[in-house]
Amino acid sequence: MEILANAWLIPLFPLLAFVIILAFGRRLKESAAIVGILANAASLVIALLVFFERFAKGAGDYLNSSFEWLTIAGHSITMGFEVNQLNAVMLVVVTLVSTMVNIYSKGYMHGDNRLHVFYQYLALFTFSMLGVVLSPNLLQLYIFWELVGVCSFLLIGFYFYKPEARAAAKKAFIVTRIGDVGLFIAIALLYWWVGSFNYSDIFAAVNSGTLLSWQITLVGILVFVAAVGKSGQFPLHTWLPDAMEGPTPVSALIHAATMVAAGVYLVARMFELYLGSDIATNVVAYVGGFTAIFAASIGLTQRDIKRVLAYSTVSQLGYMMLALGAASAAGYISGTFHLMTHAFFKALLFLAAGSVIHAAHTQDIFEMGGLGKKMKTTMIVFLIGCLAISGIFPFAGYWSKEEILVATLASGRIDLFIAAVVAAFFTAFYMFRLFFLTFTGPEKVPQGVQVHESPKVMTYPMIVLAILAVVAGFINTPWKPALGDWMTQGMSFAHGGHESAPFWVTILAVGISLLGIFLSWLMYGKRSISNGNTARAFGPLYTLSYRKYFIDEIYHAIVVVPLRALGKVADLFDRYIIDGLVRLVASFTYGVGAAGSRVQNGQVQGYGAMMLVGLVILLITALVAGGLFVS
Repeated sequence: MEILANAWLIPLFPLLAFVIILAFGRRLKESAAIVGILANAASLVIALLVFFERFAKGAGDYLNSSFEWLTIAGHSITMGFEVNQLNAVMLVVVTLVSTMVNIYSKGYMHGDNRLHVFYQYLALFTFSMLGVVLSPNLLQLYIFWELVGVCSFLLIGFYFYKPEARAAAKKAFIVTRIGDVGLFIAIALLYWWVGSFNYSDIFAAVNSGTLLSWQITLVGILVFVAAVGKSGQFPLHTWLPDAMEGPTPVSALIHAATMVAAGVYLVARMFELYLGSDIATNVVAYVGGFTAIFAASIGLTQRDIKRVLAYSTVSQLGYMMLALGAASAAGYISGTFHLMTHAFFKALLFLAAGSVIHAAHTQDIFEMGGLGKKMKTTMIVFLIGCLAISGIFPFAGYWSKEEILVATLASGRIDLFIAAVVAAFFTAFYMFRLFFLTFTGPEKVPQGVQVHESPKVMTYPMIVLAILAVVAGFINTPWKPALGDWMTQGMSFAHGGHESAPFWVTILAVGISLLGIFLSWLMYGKRSISNGNTARAFGPLYTLSYRKYFIDEIYHAIVVVPLRALGKVADLFDRYIIDGLVRLVASFTYGVGAAGSRVQNGQVQGYGAMMLVGLVILLITALVAGGLFVS
């Protein structure tokens, strides 16, 4: 119990790193990286100890340590931390990926004049995400949730001198705020109806019938709106690919274990509430399923290596939401399991992409080629990441993706099962399209660029993540679902935690991925099928995919332009009506003052004349009042 009771130390170390770098960053210079790495490593060690102790205890010794923060109208609002099965896993995922990113960044950001600022933002970002994970109630989660959004704004806009980076940072901040409004309203409604922000009280109200069905549905959808914003689900997904304007280590952190994971974590954390509403779970499932296939179809045609991975992230997050929307223990396990495995192989893919960009000085995959000859380590780890995300046995993605397919099939949603299978085919195709265009074929890097393998400080974190991308899936296999059994211990939905997979599902899942890899090899590896001819054959469909279904243009036309026009009207009203009235009052006051100032001119003869005039007026007034002129 001693380690669990000290879980609050996990976010403390990144916070201390932030404070130290903030205070002494200019003096520390590149040593700021050491501060960030050591702080995250310390958090990782404690997170691992907490996980192993929590795993050993099963559902027993559930820790919730809180203190009274405020008392309002007789209601006590608490703050603190809790350690359950779900956040014990998330603590390890966040600290591990963050540590690898911090180490990698020391090489990637070497020589940057603002390196200390970068590590300062990273530390605050990690602290914020760990705060989200450890929060025992929705109010505390909301505070850290918003802090995560602020940190993402700072990191995406790190290269603030680039207009694209500034625009991407603002876009991420504004779009995710739309979702955050949903969470704010949900929290307010829950406090109104339940009288508490605590998860346990909310779930008790759901199970006891205190919350009516329509209330659960409304709150569930509002909470999901927040998850849609943070996890880049359709239709609030447009910020996430643009976030690639930030440094590549930021992309790895945002798209693997922190910001995008927060939305999935929130839905998983509120899973017991969602079980009380079929409508809410259907919304989660169908939005997730549509997002999975929609984003995957966009990834088929993109040229920027980081944007392909970004749309891949959107698609994989859709997979997780699809699983959680299955509204079963199997769906809960598979969704959270895929959240863990995805963090490892997606962070690996982004860091490997950063290694390629660092060497080739371009992000256009059609300007690469043949890099595997000079970047063997990067090529091998990237291949492992591609195999994992494609769901090839025995890599980590195979186990979690198959669990999702089985949970979806067991829920009876055949349409979503088909969508998940098609998305798996697309995923395998566009990931190996990336691999073949980047690492095989003739070398196409710009003249004068000397391609070489990245330094060890960058390759070692990739190797660690590659190992995890291979072995992490074995923690929850069909014959020994240790993670799944443990994750659902003591929960109301624990029964039916593992669904037996029909053999044909396994064959279909692996077969469809191998088909995608084979087709990709024919087009981009062997090059026996012309990419140009294929694009022309699909015509409008190819254009739709390449232009991202014109979603940004549609939003610009129906949201941005009208809002700007409304803003201009409001500006004119403010400038000429509101400010006009204020200026009128000011001008009148100024005029009265100016008139008074002419009277008070400092000339004695003028004062004498005015006194004489005043005296005459007083005498005439007195005489009139006394009736002198009355006949």
